[in-house]
Amino acid sequence: MARKRLPRVGELVVATVRQVFDYGAYVTLDEYNDLEAYLPWSEVASRWVRNIRNVLRENQKIVVKVIRVNKKRGTVDVSLKKVLESEKRQKMLLYKRLKKGENLLKIVAEKTGMDYDKLYNMLEPLIQKEFGDLLGVFEDTALKGKEILVKAGIPEEIASAIEEVAKTHVKIKEAVLKGMAILQTFDPEGVDKIRRVLMNAYDFMKGDEIRVRIYTIGAPRYVIEVHAFDYKTAGKTLEAIGQKILEDAKKEGFHLYQFQQVKQS
Repeated sequence: MARKRLPRVGELVVATVRQVFDYGAYVTLDEYNDLEAYLPWSEVASRWVRNIRNVLRENQKIVVKVIRVNKKRGTVDVSLKKVLESEKRQKMLLYKRLKKGENLLKIVAEKTGMDYDKLYNMLEPLIQKEFGDLLGVFEDTALKGKEILVKAGIPEEIASAIEEVAKTHVKIKEAVLKGMAILQTFDPEGVDKIRRVLMNAYDFMKGDEIRVRIYTIGAPRYVIEVHAFDYKTAGKTLEAIGQKILEDAKKEGFHLYQFQQVKQS
């Protein structure tokens, strides 16, 4: 995959420690064709470190921040101490997704006999616009089929190969969120009214990519369970269902109507 020759200052990059010395370490930047970078001793840790080897070891994967770039010389200096723990976790997650996406695309290239870089360049305009990242291409295809690729302009043969690889190698974890509705009415037809409110909410948001379960754990408490392919969709769906329940319960003149999301255990 084509990469810029040098990273930009302030960029977080994944690096592999190659050599460790008393005064610092040399690392290679995994996302920049193993470009060598220098990690000074003063940028290893925020606290004083007696022995740099207590922090770094050869072949260790680390996340560093680019602090200096000399474009004329092609040299890069990086910092380990300037990377927050939250930034490290997020960057490693993105990096693992990148590597998995690249490995899956290599399988597609082998199946189709197409050059890897040419294949990547074909998909690149769609990645950020439609799928978020390379792995997202395979995840969405596993969920929705090759039609989403063909519709976006990918040739049928390539789309079919991506779909085959996606369905074989991508396992989608379902997102599940729960909400609790408390509904109470003293109306003689209260049971029917509660059932109607809950069924309206169920019909309001059901779809091919969303599964909704509604059940009681003892009146007046009712659980709304939303299953979706991602937590963003599940959250929006649960919020919409809760709002629908409250609106309909108010119209029906319920004595008590409340809704809240249940914390996951």
